[in-house]
Amino acid sequence: MAQDKLEEGIDYYYNADGRMVFTAHFLLKRGYCCGNGCLHCPYPKVQEKDNPQEKEKPSNNWLKRWMR
Repeated sequence: MAQDKLEEGIDYYYNADGRMVFTAHFLLKRGYCCGNGCLHCPYPKVQEKDNPQEKEKPSNNWLKRWMR
């Protein structure tokens, strides 16, 4: 994953403010929740940001959240 090139429109897009927003596709590909509250995060909310490498399973509602 570290060597994969990001593709605009698939892995991210730019919002109206010009900020890069990662898609659920990218976040699932990354494999874990970083704890930053990403808009399209498919993972359950983490309590603390101390251990972002601890992998969590995606929630069943990731597609609904991604469609927001």
